[in-house]
Amino acid sequence: MKHSTPDHKAVTFSKVPELTLAFWIIKILATTLGETGGDAVSMSMNYGYLVGTLIFGTIFIAAVVFQIRAAKFHPVIYWCTIIASTTVGTTLADFATRSLGIGYTGGSTILMALVLGSLFLWQRVTGSISVFDVASPRTEVFYWLTITFSQTLGTALGDWTADTANLGYVGAAGIFGGLLILVAAVYYFTGASRTLLFWIAFVLTRPLGAVVGDFIDKPIAQGGLELSRFTASAVLVLIIAILIAILPHRAAKRAH
Repeated sequence: MKHSTPDHKAVTFSKVPELTLAFWIIKILATTLGETGGDAVSMSMNYGYLVGTLIFGTIFIAAVVFQIRAAKFHPVIYWCTIIASTTVGTTLADFATRSLGIGYTGGSTILMALVLGSLFLWQRVTGSISVFDVASPRTEVFYWLTITFSQTLGTALGDWTADTANLGYVGAAGIFGGLLILVAAVYYFTGASRTLLFWIAFVLTRPLGAVVGDFIDKPIAQGGLELSRFTASAVLVLIIAILIAILPHRAAKRAH
């Protein structure tokens, strides 16, 4: 009679979704929502970047707890956690680069180091940084920590490209959109590491969403459309909710 050990491939699916086109579309919309939603609280409601970070940070921690305690992948819980991470990433990046005076260049450099450091520690502790292996509380903690750093980095990168590099919001969106297309081409036509390409794409979707969000709500004099942050955020929430409801969402299969 064949016996199995407690850890004998019992879990065949990850706690994160399958990487489909739907995933990336919702991810970009979520990052745009993170920008408009974060700015709505910190700027339109005048709570400031620090208070905004504390508010969204609390929501994010609660969402991560729900995500980790869930027995399996749940699209609503997962995407709520992603949205929480991108909103706290917005206010945290703005607090670091503006309130602390680090600047976009300094903030981007520090955050890049934090992303790489988190990935390095994750690899050393678990032996893999593949999202397909995110199925235990330990790997989920590393996953969400890395995501938080990457979301914050993406906000700083978007601001640096649009403002410091003087490309404007449309120009910056073109740059990051083009880079994502390049990553997709490398994915489909080469044998490059899928894990590396995932994290590159994941980081790049954040500044794309950030500059699109800024384009929507920033003043016309600054190159934006000056639309209501609250209206834009509500519309994005509705679109994301519809996509979650109508599109198929499957947990990613674990790599054995």
